[in-house]
Amino acid sequence: MTLRIDISGPPSERLRFAASPLAELTAMLHVLAEPGHHPQLAGWAGDVWAGLRPELAERLREAEFLWRSSQADFLIPGRPRLTLAEELDDVDRIDDETYVTAALVTTCGSNRVHFATRSPLADVTARERALDLAQARGARQEAFAERLLADPAVVRARLRHTLEQCAEAFFDAAWTGAAVRLATDLRLKNDLLKRQGIGAALASVSGAVTLAPDGDCIIVDKLQDKATAAHGTGVTFIPSVFGSPHLVAVHTPGWQPVVQYPVAEPSPSEPVSLETVTLRLEALAHPVRLRLLRTLARGPHTTRELAHAWELSPPEVSRHLAALRRAGLLTARRQGRYVRYTLNLPDLTALGADLLAAVLR
Repeated sequence: MTLRIDISGPPSERLRFAASPLAELTAMLHVLAEPGHHPQLAGWAGDVWAGLRPELAERLREAEFLWRSSQADFLIPGRPRLTLAEELDDVDRIDDETYVTAALVTTCGSNRVHFATRSPLADVTARERALDLAQARGARQEAFAERLLADPAVVRARLRHTLEQCAEAFFDAAWTGAAVRLATDLRLKNDLLKRQGIGAALASVSGAVTLAPDGDCIIVDKLQDKATAAHGTGVTFIPSVFGSPHLVAVHTPGWQPVVQYPVAEPSPSEPVSLETVTLRLEALAHPVRLRLLRTLARGPHTTRELAHAWELSPPEVSRHLAALRRAGLLTARRQGRYVRYTLNLPDLTALGADLLAAVLR
């Protein structure tokens, strides 16, 4: 399962390393939405939630699927700016169809190929599909999708105002400390790129990012097999303090390829018993179960959603989910007519930090 980024262009235009205030704010918002993915930041997340005004807390919850399971592409800039305001200005310049499609892809689940070449604003079938998928994800997702499709301008303005409020509430203070670490990392990466070349720079990003032998393709270990090209734009690598252990990649056709990577790898966890490891690794021995696990690590999903994402039959997905449940790795919760399966992150953590980082990548 890899993302292949074609970089067969002029060497000077292939890679750039830069910090992005908007991408780091998005990483922080993901931590607030999924603190279980980031146990080392649980204290910070708790303090932020405790200090938020009720109105802002509700605004974050109503739009959290823009950064919870995955991130909307417009939140990870291909051309980072120095300030959050400048990057939000760039987002404002995106046309409504592009913006809405990017927003609803994350709203509607982990499978990022929903609307072909037409957005839900321009195509009735795509609109119905978006609303159906949003309804399956939950009441908040459905309400957000309906508002966005009815009046994109109002929703876009509300989201920008929400992000601006986050700056005052917690981002500015957190960014002050993070910016120092990001600047240090950028000096290292740019020095490696200049002195030792692309291969050395990529090796310092993550063990999940490599340069193909021919030197014309970057290979990223990600959830699904995908390919994109960086011709004329290059690939932007954005370091993140709050993003660990996630490796976020923008690869949608029409968008500049971007990879947001954690500044530091997670620390190794304490060893667990051989019996526990054996029982759970047996449940994970099947490649299809690993794919389902990597999807579930990003948020709760129904059997139908998993079947659609991986082009499997619902009965086949059910059999694999049963095996993972027997190992104690999943929890099933019914919400109305839907049953959603959730990954038990603490139990996965007991298998080791390397495995946890791999499925959350």
